[in-house]
Amino acid sequence: MSGNTFTVHVEPLGRAFEAARDETLLVSARAAGMVLPSSCRNGTCRACMCLAVAGRVSYRIEWPGLSAEEKRDGYILPCVARPESTLTLLAPHARVA
Repeated sequence: MSGNTFTVHVEPLGRAFEAARDETLLVSARAAGMVLPSSCRNGTCRACMCLAVAGRVSYRIEWPGLSAEEKRDGYILPCVARPESTLTLLAPHARVA
């Protein structure tokens, strides 16, 4: 891990990948051979929604399709989220490509 990449642990899959700070989690996961559920890839359909049980993300768009309560509870949208720290995601439908 450097200042520009972070390790992302995916549970319950038990796998991890490196995510670049300037790429979305979805793109970084695919580059590492992992598939996170997705559809629209712009933060509106919510198909990729998962729980970040540890770590922080940021978004380039102001409102990425999550309610204030969902954000508070730790839900993220990997299709538009970028890592700001090491992360642990609870993504039950993630799989190895």
